[in-house]
Amino acid sequence: MYVKITAVNKMKLKEDQFSRQVIYEGKIFSVYHDLVRLPNDQEAYRDVVTHHGGVAIAAKNASGEYFMVRQYRYPLNKEMTEFVAGKKEKGEDPLTTAKRELIEETGYQAENFEYLGRFIPTCGYCNEHIDMYYADQLTFIGQQLDDIEFLNVFTIRLEELIRQIMNNEIEDAKTIIMALKLQYLQK
Repeated sequence: MYVKITAVNKMKLKEDQFSRQVIYEGKIFSVYHDLVRLPNDQEAYRDVVTHHGGVAIAAKNASGEYFMVRQYRYPLNKEMTEFVAGKKEKGEDPLTTAKRELIEETGYQAENFEYLGRFIPTCGYCNEHIDMYYADQLTFIGQQLDDIEFLNVFTIRLEELIRQIMNNEIEDAKTIIMALKLQYLQK
């Protein structure tokens, strides 16, 4: 359904920052406490997390299966099943990140990458965005995990992945979004 925005319901929405307090600055993310002016000229505080962003890769092998990783996620205190993914280095091109992460986590290099789009996981307090890629024409060159990275790699058919998502067996947002997008695009 399409909703047309008319002059009746079109108001100024932008909030203007006029002070920022650094709470924490780290390698992966930073946290700020901002004072902003609202569209109605009132003031409000916004706690903001800034992040360099990341990528997620749906790498499909010659058998038509997708590479997945299973890894322990400390903040959740449990193992999660996810598409291959990783954080961008500051200023790094997302395709460069995708190529690096695919090799590091699976050991496969892809001849073909196709950009699938971008999503923002938590727009209410964080500027992180995740660029999504489809990859195929894979060649094994050897896994190159970081010293502090522990994960299991496996492959799965898209139909089975969708079944697991619909049964709430997969909770990772990037995996859910990408799998549904792949299904829609018939990849």
